[in-house]
Amino acid sequence: MATQTGAQLAETIRAALEDMRTVCAGVDEDTASRAPAGRWSPKEILSHLLGPEAGGHRPLFEAFTARDAASIDIVPGQTYFTEQRRALSFAQLVQLLEREYEGIAAYALSLDEEQFARTAHIPLFKQSPLTEYPTLAAIIGALGTHHLRTHTDHLRQVLAELAEK
Repeated sequence: MATQTGAQLAETIRAALEDMRTVCAGVDEDTASRAPAGRWSPKEILSHLLGPEAGGHRPLFEAFTARDAASIDIVPGQTYFTEQRRALSFAQLVQLLEREYEGIAAYALSLDEEQFARTAHIPLFKQSPLTEYPTLAAIIGALGTHHLRTHTDHLRQVLAELAEK
């Protein structure tokens, strides 16, 4: 049975994903492949949200439960836009994104409160509200909600800029 934390996280992740689906609806392939000067293309934004090709974000989460006080290095600003992802259509990237974030929601539903309380050392977050020792619940929430919503807004801005050209 899902915990209250898991249910809340899954609900907020799914709401953020629905907002992203709405923004992605109707984006044509030409638009999805273009980028305003100094910005990512819509396809690059989705690729960034997907995370590494090898497992997406799941390895990050599993590091929290696999060992005590795992040390995790995160390099910000990577698009993970590989040749394989470049060859995919925007619609295919949207499908992968849906699968990834539905998977994160399902993962949250599978955890117990003890697992949510596990921490890891992530130096990147030292100066952030997450702190350098965030809990698994905080990371799932930050990635599945805040990060997804931030890049949904990012995508809206990029699409508006592309529409002006």
